[in-house]
Amino acid sequence: MLQIFSFNYIIKSIIALLILAVVVYGMVKKVKVYECFVEGAKEGLSICLRIFPYLLAMLVAIAVFRESKALDYFIILVKPVVKLIGLPPEIVPLVLVKPLSGSGALGVLSDILIKYGPDSFIGRLSSIIMGTTETIFYTLTVYFGAVGIKKIRHTLWAAVMADFVAIIMALTLARIMFL
Repeated sequence: MLQIFSFNYIIKSIIALLILAVVVYGMVKKVKVYECFVEGAKEGLSICLRIFPYLLAMLVAIAVFRESKALDYFIILVKPVVKLIGLPPEIVPLVLVKPLSGSGALGVLSDILIKYGPDSFIGRLSSIIMGTTETIFYTLTVYFGAVGIKKIRHTLWAAVMADFVAIIMALTLARIMFL
């Protein structure tokens, strides 16, 4: 029992132990740990202020897209194409929202799971897609905005292609395992 308690205690305090290890390592290397921390915090705040306009623009665009019902019309438009590749049309909102917003995609996933159930093919496929795709535009906005990169053309296309491959592979995996 004592051995299990010790292991659980270590697991619960791992973050504190990592912080302590970094501080001790810094002190051994004669680094002014507190001053470096404060300097890093200042830099983090300035990065937040620099990327805020990009994040705000992206979040407003997502809200306008969803609230204007443009997403619903787009789903109707692409329904024949997604049926052709075997993707259930019910999953199209998740596929469209995930590259834009992780929290928005989580809300769409929640709606899908409530409506179709987590053990349905649609629920399982949605869960796989949620786990294998990336919030492309959010990531590009935050990371490229933080370092001031404005030309994202090649990165964007590579990320979109990676998401497309992830969706096709998720569909293939779900069919093999669950149908």
